[in-house]
Amino acid sequence: MIRWLQQEDGEGEFNSKVFCNEDGNVLFVYANSDIPDFIDCAEKCVEAFTNLSESMITEICKKLIDCAKKGGGLNEEFELPTLDRPLDILNYCWFVVLYVDMGSKDDEIAYAVEGEGERGKNIGFYISNDSVVYVGADYLDCMKNI
Repeated sequence: MIRWLQQEDGEGEFNSKVFCNEDGNVLFVYANSDIPDFIDCAEKCVEAFTNLSESMITEICKKLIDCAKKGGGLNEEFELPTLDRPLDILNYCWFVVLYVDMGSKDDEIAYAVEGEGERGKNIGFYISNDSVVYVGADYLDCMKNI
């Protein structure tokens, strides 16, 4: 599932079905290579991410919409148009990297996903134990194993 670019440094890439970047569906994955089983941790996180349930995807998208409506960012002129469905927010934001947040392969699956939106502000979300923990600009603050 992960194509390792620099395995010794914990850097790879994978295909994402829903949360894509500006150029397509390839996202980076970064795992702490100081952890002995970082490869297993990364594979677990990527598998969980690529198999998010429809309800979790919808929850993330609704929270992304809420963040976009709050404004802020470098592009003050951006105003989110009326969306027909929550997934339409993905036309106005993109995602680049998944950060693995596990200390060992026996930990609960936890990761942060980083992206950016049309309003010119970083946006991301944090998933732990198959739950959406946080969506917003401070997603990296949720990480415990960095």
